[in-house]
Amino acid sequence: MRPPDPPPDPAASRSLRNMKIAAVAAVAVGLFVAQRLGLFEVFSEPARIKQALVELGPWGYAAFVAAYAALQPFGVPGTIFILAAPLIWPWPVAFALSMTGTMAASVVGFSFARFVARDWVSKLVPARFRAYEEALEKRAFSTVFLLRLIFWMPPMLHVFFGISRVRFQTHFWGSLAGYFLPLLATAYFGEKVFDAIREAPPSAWVGAGVLSLTIIVVFWLVTRRSMKKVIPS
Repeated sequence: MRPPDPPPDPAASRSLRNMKIAAVAAVAVGLFVAQRLGLFEVFSEPARIKQALVELGPWGYAAFVAAYAALQPFGVPGTIFILAAPLIWPWPVAFALSMTGTMAASVVGFSFARFVARDWVSKLVPARFRAYEEALEKRAFSTVFLLRLIFWMPPMLHVFFGISRVRFQTHFWGSLAGYFLPLLATAYFGEKVFDAIREAPPSAWVGAGVLSLTIIVVFWLVTRRSMKKVIPS
């Protein structure tokens, strides 16, 4: 039986309250700045992303990461950023920016759930994530790694990790490991895949669809077996 939690320290409680206020202020300022700069409109239309970032020059890197971190945890799909990056920059740059933005968004979502709106957001976590709570307590790193590998970066997964007992360091490094291969593959093959799609005849689309479906099924079976090892029946 787990021993009861120690009584809260008043100084620690005040510090946590101040951290919450600072976090809320930072999020509010970030969203306000993003709105004033028109980032919501730009990143809601993938066709405008390349032009907008190229026009910013070197600041485009910072704008990409900042917009990713500010918008993805609150509903803008992260795939927009990940798929856009290799179409704008060479794949090593695209991978570095995708990884940085994805990790920043994950940390923002995790921190918001843990320090700012824990009670409110805990009610929003879907049951499919709740099923992994026990595994997260027993095998934290491997569970974080597999969930990130399978589901990537949905906002509710950020929330689930934030309200769980997993340590920040474990969440950070487990997420980094889980993101690495998918983001590397997307950055390296992204532009090549888009070019191939534009030039391919209709018959190739059918073959690509069958191949993609096969890969998805195989990946699902492998990851399901892995999760069964992490979460015994």
